[in-house]
Amino acid sequence: MDALLLRLSPRTLDRLARAAWGARSLFDARARWEGIARYEWGRDHACLRRADAWRSMAGAAAERMIDRRLLAARAAGRDVRLPDLDLAARALAQRIERIWQAEPERPVIVSPFHFVSQYANVYVVDAVSAALRLPAISIVSGIRREAYGGEEATLIAGLRVQHTYDETGRNSLGLRIARALRRDRVAVIFADVPPYLMQRYPMETVGVTILERPARIHSGVFRIGAPQDALLLPFYLRFANGRFSLVDLDAIELAGADAPQRVADDISRAIRDDYPNWILAGHPSQYGFAPLR
Repeated sequence: MDALLLRLSPRTLDRLARAAWGARSLFDARARWEGIARYEWGRDHACLRRADAWRSMAGAAAERMIDRRLLAARAAGRDVRLPDLDLAARALAQRIERIWQAEPERPVIVSPFHFVSQYANVYVVDAVSAALRLPAISIVSGIRREAYGGEEATLIAGLRVQHTYDETGRNSLGLRIARALRRDRVAVIFADVPPYLMQRYPMETVGVTILERPARIHSGVFRIGAPQDALLLPFYLRFANGRFSLVDLDAIELAGADAPQRVADDISRAIRDDYPNWILAGHPSQYGFAPLR
């Protein structure tokens, strides 16, 4: 399967994902209803058009194929370049450089949102690290180490991955990221994390409004960034007709009182604009709860 994926263009990969989901949904009730749930939530809450129904239902299949193709290429030792993602990385790196030219000591937190593919996001920030000529950038990740088959250092050499699932280092994760931000002036945190993905109890969340509904998002990025007067650079990827593109959002001063709601507004905008590629689509709670133990 990996050998086949490596031969496919992104456009063909997109079409194959839709066909694969359609075929599987005929025989797998779980896959069928997960796809339908993705579409119906988007229709009811994100003004999803009927024309995007098929892409939305097959979104999880497309994500898995993109992830697998990118991982397989690096695992095989191929220097696979994706011009669209390289262009996105250069744009982000140039933006960071402009900030540092104006304010040399200003810390920057790069924040990919959960769209298209986790590994596509990792590819971009890995390329940002190279463009900034840094040895590595620290990134907080909710992906288990096993997902990289024990080859994390090889597959994403430009990143220092801090795993939220690590039992031994979880309590000091925020401190490690704060130190990395102070040292390198840049770190990567996914600021759009919903409560159901969190690993700590009680949940460290802040109340906001998303899609005109009460919601909660993780407060960690504000707790880490505000004391250092860091800027947040949120972005999300789009994938349509076999092409990747970057949507660069306005910088947010994390020390500002309105920072959480500004992040929430960006999340709402991204969901409405790119719902078929939203990795988190389909979960019944989304941003609607913060459980306590």
